[in-house]
Amino acid sequence: MIEGLALANDGRVYKLDGKPALIRKDIPDGKVALLIGGGSGHEPLFHGFVGKNMGDGAACGNVFAAPSPDVIAAAAKAVHRGKGVLFLYGNYAGDNMNFDMAVELLEDDGIEVRTVRVCDDVAAAPPERMHDRRGIAGDIYMIKVAGGAASELDTLDEVERVARKAQGWVRSMGVAVSAGSIPETGKLTFELGDDEIEVGMGAHGEAGIARQKLKSADAIADELMDKILADLPFARGDEVALMINNLGATTMMEMLIVNRRIRAILEREGISVHRTDVGTWLTVQEMAGFSVTLMKLDDELKHYLDMPAESLGYSRM
Repeated sequence: MIEGLALANDGRVYKLDGKPALIRKDIPDGKVALLIGGGSGHEPLFHGFVGKNMGDGAACGNVFAAPSPDVIAAAAKAVHRGKGVLFLYGNYAGDNMNFDMAVELLEDDGIEVRTVRVCDDVAAAPPERMHDRRGIAGDIYMIKVAGGAASELDTLDEVERVARKAQGWVRSMGVAVSAGSIPETGKLTFELGDDEIEVGMGAHGEAGIARQKLKSADAIADELMDKILADLPFARGDEVALMINNLGATTMMEMLIVNRRIRAILEREGISVHRTDVGTWLTVQEMAGFSVTLMKLDDELKHYLDMPAESLGYSRM
């Protein structure tokens, strides 16, 4: 898969020799580096987001498993251009442990590293325990913002500051109408009846906050938005970026129906939408369902979000 991703990038990235990692070919000298990464099985996240104004490299793990510390450290050395490396990845125990171990390896080599974890899933823990929340589709906006900041700002401190602002202002929640599977075993990550949905499930089959009878797309969107809007909380007069993410097997027609409802909710609440992204960025194998992400914006975050981006999984002209 890693080799296929590299080939699909038309020469813009390369596979690190002997390691499951992708590295951008044209990283400028003197640039603060952004290294992203995580388990496979969520394509195009993370490995598809390496490119200009996105990640400078991605460390890849097996399906639903964190990349190893040696892979992370090797990828960090490959992207380092003298001004330090920002690690950005989803907040999961295995990723936290392995990226932290890689930090220790890199510090021994004199490479400065900072870490920002994505913890946008409002279903995973209450607001006062944000550090316990999972990272889901908020990864994409955080990678986009941090990638832009790393291209323009001169210091690791400044890039980390922007990434932490984005971390604090992004919220997501998802719903599944069918489960994904684990390729090695073929087993489903959880069981759902034909007339059931799982609200707030995690990206690896973690249990959600409620199992309910199947209902209309509008009713599902209403429930997700009630929880997302109350969490920051988002308020009248806010400006946001909106992402409707396909978890793997949802049709574009269904996604657009959800988008219509969510835009109506935001208009009713007096929240303006700076941009809308509807598509497939974080998948869970063949899971049918979607997630909704809102990121509150100010002028700084809008600037980095709107910068041109070139990557296989996410591009913006």
